[in-house]
Amino acid sequence: MPSIPRMLNPGNRDHGRDPAGPRLPRVPAARAVIDCGVYVDGVRQEAPNDFRKALEQVRSAERGFIWLGLHEPDEQQMDDVATAFALHPLMVEDAVHAHQRPKLELYDDTVFLVLRTISYVDHDSLEVANDIVETGEIMVLAGRDFVITVRHGDHTHLAGVRQRMEQTPEHLALGPAIVLHAVADRVVDSYLAVVSEMETDVDELEERVFSASSNNLDIDVVYKFKREVLELQRAVYPLTVPMARLSGNKRDLDVSPVRFEKTSLSADGKEVRRHFRDVADHLTTASDLIEEYDERLTTLLNAAATKVSIQQSTDMRKISSWAAIAAVPTAVAGIYGMNFDFMPLTHYKASYPILLILMAITCVLLWRTLRKNHWL
Repeated sequence: MPSIPRMLNPGNRDHGRDPAGPRLPRVPAARAVIDCGVYVDGVRQEAPNDFRKALEQVRSAERGFIWLGLHEPDEQQMDDVATAFALHPLMVEDAVHAHQRPKLELYDDTVFLVLRTISYVDHDSLEVANDIVETGEIMVLAGRDFVITVRHGDHTHLAGVRQRMEQTPEHLALGPAIVLHAVADRVVDSYLAVVSEMETDVDELEERVFSASSNNLDIDVVYKFKREVLELQRAVYPLTVPMARLSGNKRDLDVSPVRFEKTSLSADGKEVRRHFRDVADHLTTASDLIEEYDERLTTLLNAAATKVSIQQSTDMRKISSWAAIAAVPTAVAGIYGMNFDFMPLTHYKASYPILLILMAITCVLLWRTLRKNHWL
C-alpha cells in the first residue's frame, strides 16, 4: 500500500502551512537559537554550533551541561528541541505559547520555571504615557545536563547573565540549578528596579491629587497607574510559592520544596538553596513595595474621586446662585410683560427707572448674601 504523504497526514503539525494553500518553507530551529554553550566545571568549552551535536558531546563525556538560549521559537522549532532533549509535551506547549502565569513544575528530573519580566517605560509626561511598564516572559527548562532558556519579548536579554557567570567558573560549576538561580535573580532584580523607578511617579501623583491648586485633576492618570500596578502584581505575586519551593522554605507551603540533589540539577543542593533564599528575600521586598503602591493608589483614587465630587458640588452651587440672581429680573419682566392695564406703577412716568433700580438693588443684595455664605 502506498505511503501517505507527510503534508496530508492530519497527525503532523507543519510549520507555516495554510490549510487552504500550499505548505510554506520550514524555518530551522537554529534560527531561534541565541547562544549555545557547553560548560564543564564551570568553564565554557569548544563545542559545535548545532545544539544536537553539543548535547551529544556532553552526554558522551558524561560531564558538564549545555546551556541553550532560544528567542520566541515557533511550534516546529520547539518540537525539534524537544526531540533532542526528550522534553515533556506539556513543557513544549507552554514554552511556545507565551502569556503563562508564573509557575514552577517538575517533570521527573526536569524543572520548568515560568517568569514574567517587567520593563519600565521612560516617559516625559504622565498624561501622554500609554504604558508605564511592559512585560515579557522567560521560561527555564533545567535538567541533569542541560538548561534551556526560552525568551518571549524584546526586553528579556540574558546575555549579561551568561557573561557574568562565565567570569565566575566556581559559581557556574554548581550545575544547571545555579543557571536557574541566575535567571530568576536577574528577573527579580528587575522587579526591584521597576518599583524603584515607579516611586517617583507615585509621589508626583500624590502631589497632584493633594495640591490645593489642582482644580482640573485628570483622574484617568491615577487609574492608569492602578492598572500598571495590577500588572506588576500578576507578575510578582504568583512567583512567591515557586521561590519558596526552590529556596527550601517550608513555611506557609502546602507543597514540598525542590530537592536539587534528587533531580541531579546540582551536587551541592544546600548551596543552591542559599542562593534562592536571597532571591526570595528580594522578591518579598518587591512584593511589599508593590503592595504599598497599591494601597497608596487606592487612597489616591478615593481622594481624587472625593475632590472631583467636591468640585462638582461647588460648581453646582455657583450655577444655582447665578440662576437665583437671574430669576429676579426674569420674574419682574415676566409679570410686567403680561400687558394688564390695572397694575402698580403702570401709568406712572418714573415707573421704568424705579423698577430697574429695585431689580438692581435686589440682585446686589442677593449676590452679597450668597457670597457671604461662600456660594459664589
